[in-house]
Amino acid sequence: MRRSLHLAARPSLWGLAFARYLRSWWYMFFLGAVAIVTALSPSTYNRTNRLVTARYIHASSWQVLPWFTLLSALISLVIIRIVLVTALSYGLSRYALEMVVRVLVLELIPLSAALFAALRAGMAFDASALGLARAGLPTAEVNAEALRRLRRDLVPQLFANAVSVLSLAMVSSTIVLVLAYLNVYGLSPWGLPDYTRTVGRVFEPVVAIGFVLKTVLFGLAVAVIPTAAILELQRYPRRLASSVQPGALRLLFVLLLIEGASLALKYI
Repeated sequence: MRRSLHLAARPSLWGLAFARYLRSWWYMFFLGAVAIVTALSPSTYNRTNRLVTARYIHASSWQVLPWFTLLSALISLVIIRIVLVTALSYGLSRYALEMVVRVLVLELIPLSAALFAALRAGMAFDASALGLARAGLPTAEVNAEALRRLRRDLVPQLFANAVSVLSLAMVSSTIVLVLAYLNVYGLSPWGLPDYTRTVGRVFEPVVAIGFVLKTVLFGLAVAVIPTAAILELQRYPRRLASSVQPGALRLLFVLLLIEGASLALKYI
């Protein structure tokens, strides 16, 4: 708060603040590019890194997949029933299934998976988790230790967070498609031709590619932005002015920006 008032009272500092803001965004993109190149390099995956990556994937994806799938299935079931009943009351029942697929599978499930993965990664900033609260160590040694830990675990964490968003979104979308069929056609197999035709009309090639690309971008955003903000905080420790995890607001902004761009490209 004091920093904001200080900047507002001294317009001469606005240019410096804007330059720091741009440098922060550039550092985020740079870290993401380095992490992607490193993750695609075969030399990265020695035995130690493979074990670390597997452990992170197990913690970020497999442990939470049943609970997230169950929760998303229950919420999606309620939404499906609401859409079906509303469409039936207006005589638009033939459009209900397409609406469910477009709203739930294409939009809400990937976004909720990204937000859940971000919360799982820890939206509440905990300094001790970074090694910043080691009693008895000088500040320089504490920061150096935190940087070593982050660099050692950077690629495994990025890969695990991206896999977490993809797995949560894909599995939940499949469950929602099954629930939509059961609610519209019941247990009868005779609705499969009409169902596959409707879903295929929604998932035309351009839309399917956009859905996969959006989910991948969600995973990269969740993986890169908080890590880049924490690494930047280690380089400039005086910038810490909130108890919220660094990068939380920027991550939310980027997720909404990706979602808004996806909607604009599909429907405008």
